[in-house]
Amino acid sequence: MEENASFDIRLIPTHVAIIMDGNGRWAEERNKPRLAGHKAGVDSVRAVVETAREIGVRHLTLYAFSTENWQRPPTEVSGLMKLLRTYLESELRTMLKNDIRLFCLGQRERLPTDVRKVLEKVMADTDQCRAMTLNLALSYGGRNEMMRAVRQLAGQCALGELEWQSLSEDMLSDLLDTAGQPDPDLLIRTGGERRLSNFLLWQASYAELYFTDTKWPDFRREQLLEAITVYGNRQRRFGKTGSQLQAG
Repeated sequence: MEENASFDIRLIPTHVAIIMDGNGRWAEERNKPRLAGHKAGVDSVRAVVETAREIGVRHLTLYAFSTENWQRPPTEVSGLMKLLRTYLESELRTMLKNDIRLFCLGQRERLPTDVRKVLEKVMADTDQCRAMTLNLALSYGGRNEMMRAVRQLAGQCALGELEWQSLSEDMLSDLLDTAGQPDPDLLIRTGGERRLSNFLLWQASYAELYFTDTKWPDFRREQLLEAITVYGNRQRRFGKTGSQLQAG
């Protein structure tokens, strides 16, 4: 893929995270079953992944299925799992061609066995790809992720392997699902809601937030570029003043 010359590479976020919301409502507005919205949303995933790779985003995290989503009607959950498997099977060649590594955040052991096997195969096959990492957050919840990390640290302290006084933010970060990856610079939520919904609660502490009323099936290349343009016009201060940043 060619780089998009219209973008200043310095303004491209290294890590973009997206809450893909609005599939069901998009379908209901068209008097279609909710699963039709999820199917249309797969096309948006393809468009966004392609665009992100083209313009130089290095990490793209998509909130595909939350821990809370298991509470949805069984028919919808089953349909989502089938869509996930089909997507993974169909996109492997494209990921390899475009040097995209697939990674999973969340409790993938809760996924159906057939889906988990395909997911793990694609992850293994793309493990050496380096141009971009595509994180799929599956059976993922930010609180659950942090609790799993805290339990590991608590266990090490109980065994005497760590002193509780030595615990640090870096230690916790290294035990999160995103260990080794940078925190998101830009977090996008589609569908009109204005909340994080248990997504990357630790990692998004300094992410720029971008909310749009556009529902996920209508969020494509143009909408992603618009969000990144807005991001590029913001000043990220990380607790400092604007004057401090200008002074270097």
